[in-house]
Amino acid sequence: MTPLELRRNPQPDIWDRFVLRHGRAHVLQTSPWGALKSQFGWTDDRVALACGEELVAGAQVLYRRLPAGLGRLAYVPKGPLVDWGDPDEDQRTSALLAALDRAAPSRKAIALTVEPDLPDEPLHRERLHTLGFRPAPFSAIQPRRTIVVDISPDEDAILAAMKSKTRYNVRLAARKGVTVRAAGEDDLAAFDALMDATAVRDRFGVHPPAYYTAAYRLFVPRGYARLLLAQVAEEPVAAVMVFALPPRSWYFYGASGNAHREKMPTYRLQWEAMRWAKSLGCTTYDLWGVPDEHEQTLEAEFTQRRDGLWGVYRFKRGFGGRLVRSVGAWDRIYAPARYRLYRWMVGARSWLLEAWPQQ
Repeated sequence: MTPLELRRNPQPDIWDRFVLRHGRAHVLQTSPWGALKSQFGWTDDRVALACGEELVAGAQVLYRRLPAGLGRLAYVPKGPLVDWGDPDEDQRTSALLAALDRAAPSRKAIALTVEPDLPDEPLHRERLHTLGFRPAPFSAIQPRRTIVVDISPDEDAILAAMKSKTRYNVRLAARKGVTVRAAGEDDLAAFDALMDATAVRDRFGVHPPAYYTAAYRLFVPRGYARLLLAQVAEEPVAAVMVFALPPRSWYFYGASGNAHREKMPTYRLQWEAMRWAKSLGCTTYDLWGVPDEHEQTLEAEFTQRRDGLWGVYRFKRGFGGRLVRSVGAWDRIYAPARYRLYRWMVGARSWLLEAWPQQ
C-alpha cells in the first residue's frame, strides 16, 4: 500500500482539482471560498493527505479569533472531505484527523468545529462520536435544513414538479416582460442597491458590498458562479448569485427591489438559475436554508406564517424538491477549560438574544 503523505496548503489549483472530483465536493471547501473568508475576518488553511501525487483526503480550515483572549476557533465548513461511510477509508480519516489535531492547536485553536456535508442520520452521528467529536454548542453555522431540487429531468418535468402557483408565476413573469441576463462586474452596484432594499423591507442581515464584489471576482471568472439580473424594460428589479460545482449547485444570495414585484421577477430568476446550473451538468439545485423545524411543522405553518424565514420557506417550497437536514456542527476539543468558558459564552449570548430580541 502506498504510504500517505501530509501536504500543508497545496497550491489552490491542485486543491480545487481534488475538491471537484470528490464525491462530496462542496463550494465551501474550494480555495476561492477560503480566499473570500480571509478578506473578512478569517484566515484559511488547507490540510491534505496524498497517495503518491494524488490528494485523497483533506480539509479547508477557517480560523477566527475568539473574544476574551480565549484563543481561536478552527472551523471546517462542509468538510472534511473524506469517505465517511467507507470502512476501508478509516486509515485516511484517522490520519487526516491526526494531522488536523496538530495543525489546529498550533494556531492556538481551542477546538475544531466540523460541519460535514452529511445527512442527519444515526449512523453519521455515531461515527462522529466514535471519532471523538461532540455536538457543538450551536446547532450549525451553515443552514442546517434546506430544500434540494432535482434538476436532472427535462425542463417540462422540473416545472411539473413545482407547486402550481410557483409554475404559474414563473410563466407570468415572462408574459409580463421580465427578462433575465448574466450580469457583469459593472452590475454589482445594481445588485448592492437591490440587497439594501431587501434588507430594509424584509429585515434581513446582508453582507457589505465589498463582500459580494469579492465573491463575484473570486468565483464568476472561474465558472463556479453566475450573477443573474432580472429586468423590466432595462430596469433592474431582482438578482441572484448562484454557485455550481457539477453535479451540484447552490443558491446563496438573492435580492429584489420594491418596483414591479407584481410581475414575479424572483420566480423567473430562480428558474433561469436552475436552467444555467442544468446547462453545466448539475443535477441538484440547493435553495440553501429554511427554518429548522420538523417537516410536519413546516407544512402545518406553510399557509399561516410569513415572518422571518417563514416567508422564505413559502417561496422556496413552491419549487418542489425535498427537505434535507444536515448532521450539524461537531467539536473536537483541545483546551477543555477554555472550551467550557466558550460554551458558556455561546449559551449566554443565545439567552440574551431570546430575552431581548433585536428590533
